[in-house]
Amino acid sequence: MALRAPDGPYRQARDDAGRRIAAIDIGSNSIRQIVADVSPDGQIRIVDEMKAAPRLGAGLSATGQLDERHMDEAVEALSRMATLARQQGCKRIEVVATSAVRDARNGATFLSRVRRETGLRPRVLVGEEEARLAFRSALAHFELGAGRSVVMDIGGGSLELALAAEGLVERLITFPFGAIRLTEQFLAGKAGPKGVRKLRKHVRAAIKKVLPVRDWRGAEVIGSGGTFTNLAGMYLARQGIKVRSVHGTRIPRHEVEHILEQLATMTVQERLQVPGLNAGRADIIVAGLAVAAEVLDRVEPRELAASGFGIREGLLLESAQVMPVIADPGEARARSVLGFAERCHYEAPHSKQVQQLALQLFDALGARLGCAPAERQTLADAALLHDVGYHINYEGHHKHSYHLILHADLLGIGPEEQVVIAQVARYHRGGEPKRKHLAWWELDRDGREKVRRLAALLRVADGFDRGHASAVERVKVRWLERAIRITPVPRRANDPMRLELWGAARKAQLLEAVAGLPVEIVAPDGQVVQG
Repeated sequence: MALRAPDGPYRQARDDAGRRIAAIDIGSNSIRQIVADVSPDGQIRIVDEMKAAPRLGAGLSATGQLDERHMDEAVEALSRMATLARQQGCKRIEVVATSAVRDARNGATFLSRVRRETGLRPRVLVGEEEARLAFRSALAHFELGAGRSVVMDIGGGSLELALAAEGLVERLITFPFGAIRLTEQFLAGKAGPKGVRKLRKHVRAAIKKVLPVRDWRGAEVIGSGGTFTNLAGMYLARQGIKVRSVHGTRIPRHEVEHILEQLATMTVQERLQVPGLNAGRADIIVAGLAVAAEVLDRVEPRELAASGFGIREGLLLESAQVMPVIADPGEARARSVLGFAERCHYEAPHSKQVQQLALQLFDALGARLGCAPAERQTLADAALLHDVGYHINYEGHHKHSYHLILHADLLGIGPEEQVVIAQVARYHRGGEPKRKHLAWWELDRDGREKVRRLAALLRVADGFDRGHASAVERVKVRWLERAIRITPVPRRANDPMRLELWGAARKAQLLEAVAGLPVEIVAPDGQVVQG
């Protein structure tokens, strides 16, 4: 995993001389480490990661203390992380501890032991600091420059909320509503749906006092932490969608309730069989989702965006003194896609020409082909990136494009849309989508049809620049009863554009199939060209 660098919304606040930094988050459920290189221009590259799950917060509500066995496991994990950081040549190791250590009577004893046995020097965050780090991470990975947003981070011991307007924090709020804490308090034994109702009533009463509906109703909500990555994993599995990363997944609010209701009726053993749910979270996921559902009920957004980045990434950015740039909708996405294209050494004139022609075709034909307005941006990105596979090899470059795009870190694009972009780029040439192509066939029906529609437009646009000469200035399109007629307008007067006309005609078959009409590529002199 790598944080986005020059193409992402970062700027370097102070020259850090290209230092290697380790960031470690000691949470109530897990301990996570990132080792990263930070360049003077603000580029951040993750070089290693480590995770352990000692569950320091387990039993804390009942005893008020950290359990000795869990402390042993945590110290052992931190010792490994310290060794990794030093072997990797880190110039600085930043360590923070959150709710469990903060609330435990023997938290200071644990910290002394960590310092003595590992050489690490953790600092304990107050809840508002946790909320600020979670927001800093979200600001770097989502476009929060317009409108209001609520970033919620659910850990094992606490819930943090960051309320922001136009990317500027207005309030930071913390509650003792972590997934471990509430599981022990409300869902121990066979509590089931009744326990969930009591839990939600308890959370609802507290949130109502401090979260004004008038100001935050309809705000964009971003979820940070394992509760949300597991929620996204389960939601995508229910849709039959396979992705490399769940970051950016948007889950409709009603789906959160459906998943919570389903899990609440299951035993822990039954939850272990739920696709997309991590086994280590099966016993505490219901409490986490119940808290999330109450925040959503209060804010009433249409959907929730899951972040694959959290407090440790915020700590890394803070430690590296890299400040996220507040991005308006579309800005971070455009920078990220273009930056990825540039790293793949794409042929800019050809790609931008194909993008321009593809969008002209979309504007003329999209609505009649059944395209939604949002698909225009999907097509634009697929067109810009369709040839990035040249970075690997010309032979089969459309398939290389698919794999490169599928595994790219792209801001502002959810995993479902990223799959579609990769598929559209893959089908800009070569064989048309068919059932034996498993990656395409495994999409749901709407996804498969979207790929076919957009790939059909991209293929024709790419054909109109067959010689990579940008000979076509624009295209004129007429939808007739018997055919769709597409006539290119030459950039240079009297240019016959033979190669471009042949290229478009040769690649029009998929558009014919999608439209259910013949497609006629017409030369400026009125002659229909055969592919």
